[in-house]
Amino acid sequence: MAEKKLFAVDLGASGGKCFIGFFGDGSFRMEEVHRFAHEGVSYFLPDRTGAVTERTVWDDTYIYQNIVKGLQAARRQYGATLDGIGIDTWGADGHFLTQDGDVLGKVYCYRDHRLDTMCDEVKARIDATRVYAITGNHFQPFNQSNQLLWVATRRPALLKLAKVYLPIPTLFYYYLGGCTQVDSTFASVTQMMDAKRCKWSTEMLKALGIPKKLMPGIVKPGTRIGKLQPKLAEMCGLNEVDLIAVGSHDTASAFAAAPVKNPKKALIISSGTWSLVGKLIKKPVTTPEAMRFGLSNEGGIGNTRFLRNCMGTWIVQELLRAWEIADGRRMGWDEVDTITPAAPAFTAFIDPDDLRFYNPANMEQAIRGFIAETGQAAPADRGTVLRCVYESLALKYRHVNETINRVTGTETDVVHIVGGGSNNALLNQFTADSVGVPVLAGPKEATAVGNLMVQAVGAGIIPDLKAAMPLIKAAFPITTFRPQDTAAWDAAYGRFIKLLR
Repeated sequence: MAEKKLFAVDLGASGGKCFIGFFGDGSFRMEEVHRFAHEGVSYFLPDRTGAVTERTVWDDTYIYQNIVKGLQAARRQYGATLDGIGIDTWGADGHFLTQDGDVLGKVYCYRDHRLDTMCDEVKARIDATRVYAITGNHFQPFNQSNQLLWVATRRPALLKLAKVYLPIPTLFYYYLGGCTQVDSTFASVTQMMDAKRCKWSTEMLKALGIPKKLMPGIVKPGTRIGKLQPKLAEMCGLNEVDLIAVGSHDTASAFAAAPVKNPKKALIISSGTWSLVGKLIKKPVTTPEAMRFGLSNEGGIGNTRFLRNCMGTWIVQELLRAWEIADGRRMGWDEVDTITPAAPAFTAFIDPDDLRFYNPANMEQAIRGFIAETGQAAPADRGTVLRCVYESLALKYRHVNETINRVTGTETDVVHIVGGGSNNALLNQFTADSVGVPVLAGPKEATAVGNLMVQAVGAGIIPDLKAAMPLIKAAFPITTFRPQDTAAWDAAYGRFIKLLR
């Protein structure tokens, strides 16, 4: 087989990366061609009443510009022909498009405080148990059900101008090729899709006041949904390459790259800004018990991701940001990796998913406030604060693992950690110690790997994702962390679970 080249765009909440995947003669390799940082931008603006509110938005023009730069870099380095382009993103946000192709204003960020009370407003319109029975999604502030209800109730004029709603990955597919479909993995996390039928729920949309005609078509991952616009292809020096729907929710792509042998016994953690902790199951579980434990059913690629969306290294990132403001310099990861293991163990814990850690003005103050309120010893220094966070994350993973096993009737004999967090040796070891089973860490760029493998299926390069596993294992080293000192972690877990609400 002549070598095929696929282009993966992997957009996270703090940065984007572009990769080329090379497939030929039973081999696979991947090269990064472009990387950029981005973040939400806050304005402080008055509304029609004169009240000033903070509004946090994404710079979608800047992100699009960097996708184009990635395509141009791919052409310079590897030639003018690609065989597919796929885009995955963080699992929230989007915007409305007019008949004339205009986006209706700036694209709000899911951490914007306009959503703080929207879960309650959704529940006031449709019973929470009914929402879970339909969608299989747990209530989270960033759910797109909340975002669309906010538009319907606060900006109803926008709905009159809108032709279609574009979830965030679809927005960038639209910029590249005029595509308006969304894949089922992303639709499944909006809290508006019927989890069992894989279609938009008329009942949910009616409750939210959103006309069904505004929702994009849902397609399966691997579907060819369009081509690169001719003028854009010419500008980039490329062919009019196929645009292929992948697991556009980045967690779907990351889970697809985990080299799992037995899904029933493997816990998967997609570790990054968020920690998505779960198992692959055949069908959605929407029982009252699953709802009570805050577990969500997200569309996978031929399966369902049964998981909990936990806070991840966002907490550490925000600590570093707060300390940079105080010190005038950014603490490097080498310093983090030095002072954290040197700090005393198990001095205090936090519940990483406490709402005060979602988007505080100062993360260290929020952490110290939680510790003081729960009667624990105050951390003496920054290393102890960081260790508190990492230990708490590992203990939360154990708690989520236990609840998933209880609901599904399964056991866990291995944890797969994929994504950027798989590079965090300390957190990986803490997770092995806490859960009490080996941790297999890697691939680091799991989201891009999964993106490329789904593209490869859609392009006819490989028959299915089962065929992708040998390619992934051959291309990426997997590091094993074995449990140590589990008795101390068992005692710590007993203290930790008393803090959970």
